[in-house]
Amino acid sequence: MSRFLRYVVLPTAIIVFACKMWGHVETGEGSSGPSADILNKYLAAAGNHQDALQGASMEVDIEASVPNLKEQGRLRALRRISRVGHISYRVMGFQGDKTVKNQVIARYLQAEQQAQGKPDLAITPANYKLKYKGERALDGRDVYVFNLTPRKKRVGLFKGEMWLDSTSYLPVYEKGRFVKNPTIFFKKVEFERAYSIQNGVPVPEHMASRIETRLVGKVDLSVSYSNFAPDGGQGEHADAQAVEPIMGSLQ
Repeated sequence: MSRFLRYVVLPTAIIVFACKMWGHVETGEGSSGPSADILNKYLAAAGNHQDALQGASMEVDIEASVPNLKEQGRLRALRRISRVGHISYRVMGFQGDKTVKNQVIARYLQAEQQAQGKPDLAITPANYKLKYKGERALDGRDVYVFNLTPRKKRVGLFKGEMWLDSTSYLPVYEKGRFVKNPTIFFKKVEFERAYSIQNGVPVPEHMASRIETRLVGKVDLSVSYSNFAPDGGQGEHADAQAVEPIMGSLQ
């Protein structure tokens, strides 16, 4: 059991934006028309807000379970993003099974910190073929839906959908399946993640992931974000200090 869970590295819920458009844009109408205009506005909006979350903080509730082992756990932590985009956590409390805490939640947090800020994971035409699928209603507002197909099989890229708010052109929802598993012990990794637009900034709201493993079956992970503070960071030194408490307390 614990030998398998040592390898559990779960997908991250990081927002990575690009400042400009690269490569050829593929849409349902070719490289021009309304779909290309929507995509260009998304890339411009993403570039304008790429630094908006730096220096911010929020609380997170992370729930994880391994149904076949009948083990689960819930961790509450303060998540901080430094002025240069470094992510750190400070534990506020945990309830549940120790194995889930040490080998599932801790591995997820470590994976997120290691993957932060990688430009080759951004949703841009350099990394994805983006095909416009039309408009849809979400919670009483219109959204633009794009199908995403990665140009390469790279860990962290996914095949699925991105939904853009029709007013701000910022992402409000993503879902899909990762095209390359981070370990041979995973058969399939699927996820959904939602964002809320707060003062013109896309803020993480919720992420749910299901991992089909080869040895113990399904692993479920859910992350909820709350109490977003755009100026909640206390500088690079404070964030660096926050890394050790969570890693130490989760081992």
